[in-house]
Amino acid sequence: MSWACDDCNRIFGTWRSRQQHLDALGHDPLDYECRWCDDIFCDEEERRDHEAFDHHYCGDCDRLFQSYNCVKMHLNSRIHRGSDGILCPFCKTGYATATGLAHHLEGGHCSRAPFLNRDEVYKVVRAKDPSGLISKKLLGWHGSERYEVTGNTWNGYAYECYLCHRDFKTLQGLSQHLNSPAHQQPLYHCPNRRNCGRDFKTLAAVMNHLESESCSFIRFEDVQKTVTDLVSSDRRLTFG
Repeated sequence: MSWACDDCNRIFGTWRSRQQHLDALGHDPLDYECRWCDDIFCDEEERRDHEAFDHHYCGDCDRLFQSYNCVKMHLNSRIHRGSDGILCPFCKTGYATATGLAHHLEGGHCSRAPFLNRDEVYKVVRAKDPSGLISKKLLGWHGSERYEVTGNTWNGYAYECYLCHRDFKTLQGLSQHLNSPAHQQPLYHCPNRRNCGRDFKTLAAVMNHLESESCSFIRFEDVQKTVTDLVSSDRRLTFG
């Protein structure tokens, strides 16, 4: 792919070299011209969205990607959004995505709120989501099951999970596996229940699903706002 200067018809191998030429000689570029076709847009955001969707291209990094999903993940990464877009309400650690913050809280990694875990986060979400938009209404639910592991799980060469038959080298590894969400009850579902309806075991998983925009229910930016409302305000859960 090559780019031309409309004023002097010089050809350039990259968009950046063409732009440097325009800046150096004072030539006027077309405002918000697509760097891959002849389309012209009203603002930078429209051009960026067009280049990502139609050409799988990131103009800021001058990079092409194999698919729209790949460039979308790149644009939503901390490379472009930074690492402190969403702050933990307790320790003020910054995260680039709602998924990152949810992992932080559900995993008990917050130094200022070590009492938080998957179950406690679910209780908070459930209280702010009485209509069950993303949280499942689990009647009679009192918390996730806890498993105790013993040497009886040794099968002759490894410690075996009796639920999925995976092998682990240590009892600690098996214990961590059994008490992870791997075999726990799903606590959440996609809010796009008519067209998607997937269930998820953690808040981080449902946030990751929504951030991917795979079911086209909500934009990435709105997911960030939703998780901020969940953890730092008294507002009930809504989307949009």
